[in-house]
Amino acid sequence: DFWEHYAFTLDRGFLEKRAYPVLKEAAEFPLDYLTDDGNGHLVTGPSSSPENTYKLPDGSQAFLSMGPFMDIEITRAVFDRVVRSSAILGIDADFRARVQAASATLPPFRIGKNGRLQEWQEDYEVAEPGHRHMSHLFALHPDNQITPRGTPELAQAARRALELRLANGGGHTGWSRAWIINFRARLDEGDLAWENMQALLAKSTLPDLLDTHPPFQIDGNFGATAGVAEMLLQSQNGEIEILPALPKAWAEGSVRGLKARGAVAVDITWRGDGKGEVTLRPQVTGDVRLRMPDGKTTTAHLNAGHPARFSF
Repeated sequence: DFWEHYAFTLDRGFLEKRAYPVLKEAAEFPLDYLTDDGNGHLVTGPSSSPENTYKLPDGSQAFLSMGPFMDIEITRAVFDRVVRSSAILGIDADFRARVQAASATLPPFRIGKNGRLQEWQEDYEVAEPGHRHMSHLFALHPDNQITPRGTPELAQAARRALELRLANGGGHTGWSRAWIINFRARLDEGDLAWENMQALLAKSTLPDLLDTHPPFQIDGNFGATAGVAEMLLQSQNGEIEILPALPKAWAEGSVRGLKARGAVAVDITWRGDGKGEVTLRPQVTGDVRLRMPDGKTTTAHLNAGHPARFSF
């Protein structure tokens, strides 16, 4: 993700010369592809929610539809990155306005009658309730369109969608279980994230530690590693959050060198009494909002090359 590379490094040269040209082209595709659904929204399609099918009222199954929500979420993410990039660089104001106008007409999230985040524009019944793909939760992770504090109702709907998948046997492949670890971390559910980490190691990991999905599939390894990082540190939505999803099993410990968005390296030490220390090692000068494990926030000014230490 070109934007994420910039977000973690704040390398303006990279954004200008490599990232933005690609992001702009990526936005041009949906601008041409989107179509009016007749209700004032722009949607993709015909398209699918990856590998999943739904039931029609007559009992038959289908997979194509207009505007499946993973499409909409990815489109919204691309548009957001292009708007922010062009504003940072101070270029392409006309194109930025066009993208903003299109983004404003994408359909909003919808919550189904059973309380789950909808996967399709219609509240279809899923043909496989325990399907391994949970693509419509892209907005929860890896993107940040849905967050527990920013959009609590949608976060609960995402949680409900996840619960229903798991209740019906979901997460049975390693890469799918890795997604679940990250979803639980983004929902601040450390014990459930750890529970799924244990399941991945017990059921979907070979003796050489590669993820199973014959012969192997590296997605589970990368995803599980990302999940551990998300349990210890998150930095979406303009703040650095310390130990957002720490499970009880990790009562004390330390980590060094995790990278937060905003070009900040983070070291954390925590103890069983709930106390600990954080060291921020910024690569650029600027302000940062820090959220501690107790939920308290503080804004600090960081100077590049000068570590800043905080206690909680």
